[in-house]
Amino acid sequence: MTLADTHGTRWKIVMQAHEIAVTPPTVRMNDPVSKAVQLMVVNRLPGLVVVDDDDIPVAVLPGTQVLRLAIPESYRDDPALVRTVDEIHADLFWHGPGKLTVGDCLPTPVAKPVTVAPDATLLEVATVMATKRSPLIAVVNGEGRLVGAVTLERLLTSLAVAGPND
Repeated sequence: MTLADTHGTRWKIVMQAHEIAVTPPTVRMNDPVSKAVQLMVVNRLPGLVVVDDDDIPVAVLPGTQVLRLAIPESYRDDPALVRTVDEIHADLFWHGPGKLTVGDCLPTPVAKPVTVAPDATLLEVATVMATKRSPLIAVVNGEGRLVGAVTLERLLTSLAVAGPND
């Protein structure tokens, strides 16, 4: 983003991760999946940061991972089978993950969370997000504590507002 003062001097403003980060709700490994889904829906997030008892991020839980576990394995193995389920029963698949925990949705071993430092540039955030294929990145301080999260929507909005030639 570029600003100009009254004398016409142009100043380049560099946005950093902490400036576009949101304060995300967090979940713990033993929380029910239903809580995670509710938090994602209410806060319009593509995923959640999973933290330990010291609020240190241990994983990023994408909503697609929760959805994948909600779909019975036979349908994941052969997606053509879903066409054999009538409409009334097709919507009931979502009742399956009722007893699952957040930890059940994560791979074993749990992958290291996707993180950036608060002073990361938007280019750094975009690069990490694209290479790790994560729509949500935890912003952590030097002690590893969560200070926020950058969502794909926030990143793209910030880039769009800055404009291509600013």
